[in-house]
Amino acid sequence: MERLRIEGGRRLEGTVAIHGAKNSALPLLAATLLCKDECALHNCPRLSDVDVAMRILEHLGCRATRQDGTVTVRAEAVSHHDVPEGLMREMRSSIVFLGAILARCGEAALSFPGGCELGPRPIDLHLSSLRRMGALIREEFGVLRCRVPKGLHGAAITLPFPSVGATENVLIAAATAKGTTVLRNAAREPEICDLCAFLTRCGARIHGAGESTVTVEGVEALHGCEHRVIPDRIEAATYMAAAAATGGTVVLKNVETEHLMPVLPAFEEAGCRLTLWGDSLLVSAPPRLHRVRTVRTMPYPGFPTDAAAPLLAMCCVAEGTGVFVETIFESRYKYAGELRRMGACIKVEDRVAVVEGRPTLFGTGVACTDLRGGAALAVAALAAEGVTVIGELHHLDRGYEDMERTLTALGGTVKRTEAEHGTADTDQSEEETACQPLYDGVHPIRYGRGTDPGERAGGRGSEGKRQASDE
Repeated sequence: MERLRIEGGRRLEGTVAIHGAKNSALPLLAATLLCKDECALHNCPRLSDVDVAMRILEHLGCRATRQDGTVTVRAEAVSHHDVPEGLMREMRSSIVFLGAILARCGEAALSFPGGCELGPRPIDLHLSSLRRMGALIREEFGVLRCRVPKGLHGAAITLPFPSVGATENVLIAAATAKGTTVLRNAAREPEICDLCAFLTRCGARIHGAGESTVTVEGVEALHGCEHRVIPDRIEAATYMAAAAATGGTVVLKNVETEHLMPVLPAFEEAGCRLTLWGDSLLVSAPPRLHRVRTVRTMPYPGFPTDAAAPLLAMCCVAEGTGVFVETIFESRYKYAGELRRMGACIKVEDRVAVVEGRPTLFGTGVACTDLRGGAALAVAALAAEGVTVIGELHHLDRGYEDMERTLTALGGTVKRTEAEHGTADTDQSEEETACQPLYDGVHPIRYGRGTDPGERAGGRGSEGKRQASDE
């Protein structure tokens, strides 16, 4: 089992190129099933979730190959309509293949999806929407068996919640359904717009992409095309948080600045200087971050739930107290216990987390609890004193391509190694590390202090504390 060894205490500086969006690449790969000609997806990230999606396509009878950043799919000979349970469990968003398989084959057999455990993520909206389009669906021994004896047809569908996955399934299924589908309260995320752009290039007729009401006029067939996956706004937000937590200055290239607008105010509130030009964004952090008073996750164009975890980790070393309110998932804060092991002061009650910033965190053994929680641990480790060892990297690999190489290029000391024994620091309990007093209130990284224990203990006393507050 691999682990990530991060030696904290180094400012991140330099340039990072943002890869293609995971949350866009996966529905795009599912949608290639509708095209009997070749499809080429450029800027497709090299992630374990993308690999699983390609393996699902290959199991269905497609040819899916990768050359550098381009994934090519040929789906002219689809021979299966089922997805093995093992593949479904590897990727939580694998349910997005349901609409595509039904549209192409007229029947589908899928088990329930796996992935990160973020609390209940019911697929009822997917199933009820497809039923309105003519699908007959029954559950049999944990397997969803679906068929459309008369073919999919257009329908008027109103989602009770703007679910991204349900919106994607409806759009894909409606593209070649008979008649017109009107989807109300549709998700408006940039990844939805990217899927609509791809389907339109393939010959679909879609109106209102990016709006709450989307109309799809079904066509008889789709053709192949070339398409470039949009940049990953969550990866960009993660490296912004890493730069801010270490007091660094980082340029992000290949970003879509419009997609980042929901997260930029939080970084500005924390005292970061942001400069936008073209497809680039400069993030320059102050010596000590200010608190971010309140972050409330919401569907786009609100603050994205996937970006909240790395931002929360950044706030663990900010000055003051902030509140995070999660409105999308019930169990988003599993990683909070791991941050507490590093000295963070976080109090969680249901969907609310209160973060009291500390001058520094300390390296220890921790483990990823989910994809974005793993990103939060990496951000905290970069800002911490000493060495942090992060286990359960399969979560992190689902959404970040070569994170260790990227962070090393920015000046971090990060290495991926094979774990010999567990990564958890079992000698130090969570109660002992939660909200404990930390040194003299002055962060050695941000205020030019050395890392020698004697120098830390000497400190600047109350003067140092006052200066830190003033800065």
